[in-house]
Amino acid sequence: VRLVESGGGLVQPGGSLRLSCTASAVTLETYAVSWHRQAPGKEREMLALITQTGGINLSPDSASGRFTISRDNAANTVYLEMNGLMPDDTAVYYCFAMGNGDSAWGQGTQVTVSS
Repeated sequence: VRLVESGGGLVQPGGSLRLSCTASAVTLETYAVSWHRQAPGKEREMLALITQTGGINLSPDSASGRFTISRDNAANTVYLEMNGLMPDDTAVYYCFAMGNGDSAWGQGTQVTVSS
């Protein structure tokens, strides 16, 4: 499976972004997909996961309602909607897909929250 993230960029505090994770050569619907982030000098942390059947697990930060995960099977894409962004959300955001005995990380997309 090959994954490509997009949608990152520079946003002001309080702003929103929607990240996309699109797969090629496979049907992403048959994979569980999670979003992770890694800030400079910190370990990579998981934010949210969506299963093949649409079940959702959220990290405590995501569970506060700022982040939501969803999938559009027709677009072969999983999204991470982020609201109320803060400078501490600055990181490289990655998606990870696992299923069918296969797994892969995307290359990451940079999110910078700054005024």
